[in-house]
Amino acid sequence: MKVFISIDDTDNLESIGTGHLAARLISQIEENGWGTGSFITRHQLFVHPDVPYTSHNSAMCFQAELKDSSLDGLIDYAADFLRQQSAPGSDPGLCLAVCQALQSPLELLDFGRRAKEQVLTKDEAYSLATKLGIHLSEHGGTGGGVIGALAGVGLRLGGNDGRIRGKLQLEHEDCITEVARVCSRPEVARVQSLAGELLPTTERIVLGEKVKTVFLDNEPVLLVAPLENLSKQARWRTCTREELRKY
Repeated sequence: MKVFISIDDTDNLESIGTGHLAARLISQIEENGWGTGSFITRHQLFVHPDVPYTSHNSAMCFQAELKDSSLDGLIDYAADFLRQQSAPGSDPGLCLAVCQALQSPLELLDFGRRAKEQVLTKDEAYSLATKLGIHLSEHGGTGGGVIGALAGVGLRLGGNDGRIRGKLQLEHEDCITEVARVCSRPEVARVQSLAGELLPTTERIVLGEKVKTVFLDNEPVLLVAPLENLSKQARWRTCTREELRKY
């Protein structure tokens, strides 16, 4: 059984991030024999004075393959986990959607996209979750994180939003590597430019300090930009944090 699990608003400026809690949930899923988890995607939501958030207003989502019998136990565990582990002052929300049971996924996609551009309400989130048969629950504070948690599932389902948590550890010589070497890693499906050009395997790339992939076409993709000063060694470089902010 394939499910999407998303959490939001679990942290404050001094605590560990929501991504750390998502990673711990994956560990517990696997340690308890409930199933296996995938990589985590970070989805940036609307930043606005009317949106109360404790850190950067981003939701974390991952896909898991679960045994059918483990679903209810996982929901209970995740709810208790968020109540205990979320930081003081946070408003944690949990969303779990069973892919096979999703009704009208386009409405869920639309909710995720709107959460990146406008202020939404808890009532809207709960109404849509009930209509679509999705588990949505709050576990502290105002519970406002249910909005981002539901949006996180919608955006992950859409397959074209989010940065993948963590940075790539790539082998290189003098901070330069080849596309073929990058794509040999299971956590990278392809390398392409910001303009959408697919790089051939023979191209060489200058690696920045923090190399991150993004979620495009339901795959982890390494985005690159052309070097301003072309050299014989490489024509491309990995993207900066600023260049990846829109993902």
